[in-house]
Amino acid sequence: MTATQLEAIFSPKQIGAVSLKNRMVMAPLTRSRAGEGDVPTDTMVEYYRQRATAGLIITEASQISQQAKGYPRTPGNYSDAQVEGWKKVTDAVHAEGGKIFLQIWHVGRLSHSSIQPNNDLPVAPSAIKADGDIFTSEGLKQLETPRALMLEEIPGVVEQFKQAAVNAKRAGFDGVEIHAANGYLIDQFLRDGSNIRTDAYGGSVENRARFLKEVVEAVVSVLGSEHVGVRLSPIFDAFSMSDSNPQATFNYVAEMLSKYDLAYLHALQPGKDEFDYIQLRKIYSGNYIANGGYDAERAEAAILNGDTDLVSFGSLFLANPDLPERFRLGAPLNQPDRTTFYQGEERGYTDYPTLNQE
Repeated sequence: MTATQLEAIFSPKQIGAVSLKNRMVMAPLTRSRAGEGDVPTDTMVEYYRQRATAGLIITEASQISQQAKGYPRTPGNYSDAQVEGWKKVTDAVHAEGGKIFLQIWHVGRLSHSSIQPNNDLPVAPSAIKADGDIFTSEGLKQLETPRALMLEEIPGVVEQFKQAAVNAKRAGFDGVEIHAANGYLIDQFLRDGSNIRTDAYGGSVENRARFLKEVVEAVVSVLGSEHVGVRLSPIFDAFSMSDSNPQATFNYVAEMLSKYDLAYLHALQPGKDEFDYIQLRKIYSGNYIANGGYDAERAEAAILNGDTDLVSFGSLFLANPDLPERFRLGAPLNQPDRTTFYQGEERGYTDYPTLNQE
């Protein structure tokens, strides 16, 4: 598909208070390149600067506290040094004319006591162990049975998300994306396969969505709704994630989020038939970002059909820092090297060539 055929993905778009030059979004991608103290490095600055031709960059997930961490060398957003490191990233992206949101997360049960402060157990809505292993600085370890958050602890975790929004503002981000997907803490609250609480945060879908609602309200109180997005993954099934009725659960969540007039809702759509994403998109009243194996042609068609407003690209942006230009020209694409996805410094990170370099 050539430049004359691609129009929709290159049209500008307003999301909340942020004006985007095109509808190509760089999806959040954990890369494990943070430095000591989980501080963003100069190599990370270059990585994001290279990809500033995206309409919007959503950063890799950034933990909101030490407790929120799940993997080695993921960047935090709770210390002054981390905020200063992110400030270098936002300055570099803005200097190139780009826009950038920080994805904020708490991994919940997808952590390990060897990573947690004081070697405590990871926390979760309920003490339910997920199947699988997790990578630590000491190698692969089996996931542990987490400790269920006590009712009186939950407001403190919500406050951590709020402080992360304060810190994102200090660092110069255009907004934040609340990570409520991929089996992490908020997603664990949303699904009845990982949340068997019997208090105000469990049972009915309204109760299971309460934690997300409180996080959204806390973050919006800092940044305004026009600078906040949310990411969902309704049928993500790794790490023992499940729900007895995902369509009903996430339709409710989409309707709930519509009331906040957010910048966008970002949905991971793996292409399976058991979930109706078009229904989800129709229920959600604001801007919608679709993610999941899109190429230029599928993205163009989805926007023209009204199935989505924007499309996010993960591994394609990883391997092609100038992805919009390659799409515009119909140029060949670099292929991602999966062996360098995590750690590895510049290799497989900032050394993918642009068309000019080729």
